[in-house]
Amino acid sequence: MKSSLQHHFLIAMPALSDSFFYRAVVYICEHDTQGAMGLIVNKPTQVMLPELLSHLEISNTAAALRAMPVLFGGPVQKGQGMVIHNSQQQWKTTLALSESLFLTTSTDILEKMGSPDGPEKSLVTLGYSGWEAGQLEQEIVNNSWLTVSAEESILFDIPADKRWHEAAKLLGIDINLMPNSMGHA
Repeated sequence: MKSSLQHHFLIAMPALSDSFFYRAVVYICEHDTQGAMGLIVNKPTQVMLPELLSHLEISNTAAALRAMPVLFGGPVQKGQGMVIHNSQQQWKTTLALSESLFLTTSTDILEKMGSPDGPEKSLVTLGYSGWEAGQLEQEIVNNSWLTVSAEESILFDIPADKRWHEAAKLLGIDINLMPNSMGHA
């Protein structure tokens, strides 16, 4: 493997009809010779964050969280919560994804979200997406995915239902104009 796709978006090609990844934007959290792990960042679930917090018995009633949907992060460990955020504060389990983005899997961050002690910007997912060594690279060769360096504005400032189109625009592409079938040159 020549380069890592960590801190990149995978943008599902229109022909990718897999039920989990149809029109998905995946933020790649880790990518090395062992495989890859990422979070789908444009598929809201029916669960709103206050409902999840209540289920976890976390009493956080911040008004900013009321309209925040929990995202479907992927088909692996669907009950595992993960938070992508921009807070450099160290929570119990935090991994740096870039200079300004972090991934936290511990619930201590959920207690502070929406408050001055929490991250300014964040999104919460349940589950994640994973690829074995070489699997993601083969899917890219097979024209399942476009790749582009991730931009925080897509994660935090663009509504989930617009992220697929906006991520493609980072490549200068109107994804609506791409054919549903792709060949190899």
